[in-house]
Amino acid sequence: MTTLSRRHVPGRVLRNLHDRIRKPHSLSRAGQTPFDVIAEDEIVSLRHYPPTGPARADRQPIVIVPPLAVNMLIYDLFPERSLVAFLRDLGHPLYLIDWGRPTRQQSDYRLATYLTRFMPAMLNRVRAHSGQQRLTLHGWSIGAMLSYAYAALGDPDIERLVLVGPPCDYHAKGMQNRRLAAPLKALQNTTGWGVHRSPQVLWHVPGWANALGFKLMSPGTTLRGYTQLLRRLDDRDFVAAHATNAAFLDDMVAYPGGVMQDIVQFLVTDNVLAHGRLPIRGCQARLADIRAKVLMVIGDKDPIITPLASRRLIELMDHADCEMIEVPGGHVSIVSGSNAPTEIWPRIAAWLASD
Repeated sequence: MTTLSRRHVPGRVLRNLHDRIRKPHSLSRAGQTPFDVIAEDEIVSLRHYPPTGPARADRQPIVIVPPLAVNMLIYDLFPERSLVAFLRDLGHPLYLIDWGRPTRQQSDYRLATYLTRFMPAMLNRVRAHSGQQRLTLHGWSIGAMLSYAYAALGDPDIERLVLVGPPCDYHAKGMQNRRLAAPLKALQNTTGWGVHRSPQVLWHVPGWANALGFKLMSPGTTLRGYTQLLRRLDDRDFVAAHATNAAFLDDMVAYPGGVMQDIVQFLVTDNVLAHGRLPIRGCQARLADIRAKVLMVIGDKDPIITPLASRRLIELMDHADCEMIEVPGGHVSIVSGSNAPTEIWPRIAAWLASD
């Protein structure tokens, strides 16, 4: 039996390698939780995940607010590691805002477009569909920033915020782009030039560039993943898991030009969030205006949004009821990693169930 297994290994390796390269979608296990699209506005849509059991009238609707440059598979990677399935099964009416796939035609979208147009429209549809006014927002990365910034704009019925890896202080020690701030500020002061003075379409960042940049931020992790794949090509389950993760990591979404301008100017150069302001020109709202209950989840090894960059938020949301938990992991693993279902999600569920 051992000899037969060894004889078949080369054929199994070649078949797995062929499928991983030519037919990765046949291996991927991502995106299996059913949902309905209940609203659309241009490229943005609103998903509802129907409950599998009787609706719980005492459970507040949760709205997942994703980052802008990722595809939605991050929330539904594996059937046994699906955040949407986990939250749905807690009995909460569950919704997710899908920001869609911007092209150069959406270069005029800015952060204000999402905060003052798309989010109010989608949350109004959540309220109409669920019959409930008070909501919980669950945001990760830039999605966490959109969540707390929207709450700061004054919606009184955002009762809770779950902020996973939330960005705030872009000049904090360890932030990879903080060295760009000084030269950009100097260029602006000496020449009067700023990113908003250039055409928005020139700042459009395609999805492939976001995928490459994301991987380069953790090159060791990326290299280890492919090295392990080569070593374990005879293991169909491992190859399928690699293809499933790649369905997310290899298929990032574009940043609209106007959004990229706002990120470079307001977040990286001016660091407005760390000063309690929102990344909207002329906006008078402050992070101190947030009145929600807030749970912050930060990863102790996050190289993209470091713990220091997130912790600044607590000082600025001085009228919010804040709780912070620091968990092992990096930027992606804290939202959907292999340990998240046992070490992170239950802690979020306990907080959601608390008074």
